[in-house]
Amino acid sequence: MSRYDGRAADAGSYRDRRSEGAFGGGSRAFSAPSKADASAAASELDGLPRFEKNFYVESPAVAGMTEEEVEAYRRRREITVDGRDVPKPVREFRDVGFPEYVLQEITKAGFVEPTPIQSQGWPMALRGRDLIGIAETGSGKTLAYLLPAIVHVNAQPILSPGDGPIVLVLAPTRELAVQIQQEATKFGASSKIKSTCIYGGVPKGPQVRDLQKGVEIVIATPGRLIDMIESHHTNLRRVTYLVLDEADRMLDMGFEPQIKKIVSQIRPDRQTLYWSATWPKEVEQLARNFLFDPYKVTIGSEDLKANHAIVQHVEILSESQKYNKLVNLLEDIMDGSRILIFMDTKKGCDQTTRQLRMDGWPALSIHGDKSQAERDWVLSEFKSGKSPIMTATDVAARGLDVKDVKYVINYDFPGSLEDYVHRIGRTGRAGAKGTAYTFFTAANARFAKELINILEEAGQKVSSELAAMGRGAPPPSSGYRDRYRGYGGGRSWS
Repeated sequence: MSRYDGRAADAGSYRDRRSEGAFGGGSRAFSAPSKADASAAASELDGLPRFEKNFYVESPAVAGMTEEEVEAYRRRREITVDGRDVPKPVREFRDVGFPEYVLQEITKAGFVEPTPIQSQGWPMALRGRDLIGIAETGSGKTLAYLLPAIVHVNAQPILSPGDGPIVLVLAPTRELAVQIQQEATKFGASSKIKSTCIYGGVPKGPQVRDLQKGVEIVIATPGRLIDMIESHHTNLRRVTYLVLDEADRMLDMGFEPQIKKIVSQIRPDRQTLYWSATWPKEVEQLARNFLFDPYKVTIGSEDLKANHAIVQHVEILSESQKYNKLVNLLEDIMDGSRILIFMDTKKGCDQTTRQLRMDGWPALSIHGDKSQAERDWVLSEFKSGKSPIMTATDVAARGLDVKDVKYVINYDFPGSLEDYVHRIGRTGRAGAKGTAYTFFTAANARFAKELINILEEAGQKVSSELAAMGRGAPPPSSGYRDRYRGYGGGRSWS
């Protein structure tokens, strides 16, 4: 029996529709890793029922948009689309065709209009086709896949004892996974949809109990999910809606083998939504392995760009100068606002935090070796402003949604320009202004040219020293830099 059967809110229009090419609709467009894997998967899936995944009915208002109006709207909202038979974007929530109980949750949340990724992504996702979404963090992509997921769940037979989830969301970090589950809980409550968050660093017991009771939506980091599957605490036989969130970050963190292992256990006719902030070749190749005839929607440009609301300062200095420069900078900018300091290593995070505290600065640190309880406490202290300085490794670069971070400091330059953009993107969120300071050493010289491109695209000033490094010139000697004392006395960042 479909969950829609008990609904008063125009359930029939969904329940009576049939899926577009569901189960047995042909092989995946980008072939599976091997014929043996494909054969094994087909054997595992024998006898599984067909399922519904096309729920989209175009509203008269959307159907009435001319091609010129569609193009003008996409141009204005920086939406680029690719794929076969792309649906028109929706301009109003009422035009999406969501059931009434979903619309009520949207109204309760106080949203005024769909974000660009929601405007184009919702019709694509509700059609049941695979989807590639390229959009930066903070663009509204979580609801772009969660609300169609709720519609999808409500159209499937209810869970039986021993069933695994219907929706699986893979995320790179615990912090992002927890935030996704908070949204799933909020928007799934009216449908009585249960969700749980599966991640490492905490006891397994509560997570195992959730899985054994039965949950329609699982949000998970790859490692702990594989552990749960291998321990027979859950299975992926019912998964028909798969989301890979921040795929680029998962690849950066080395999760590709785990992702492939997980996906190989999911029926091949599933709907897959693949989200990434950037579109490097590695991300594209992974998409080719998992997606069939996908839509693609890009918000803004696929070229790497920094948020223009962030003022970016880059200072060239030596490794030995960093700590004193940091203290001088904090003396200049510390006004009780939240300051996020990024470092490359857990050890560096702890050592610098310890030194800052010894010097009287209210700093705490967060990184992958901290227990989940400690990470939650540190985030709580930082969000509340009780400890306005937080040092972090890249675990906090994505998926960390802390409002009112006024300053980001790259104490260590990251290992890629993508990570640079995501780090500084922790400030300047939701229309606010922000400032990012970056310490740049001779060891980072290989990034100079690309960093200059990002600065220039955002209209930022490029110092003559950085420009010289971008042309391949050696960095100034530390003796040259030592002529300057700190950041005060009119010494401006460049």
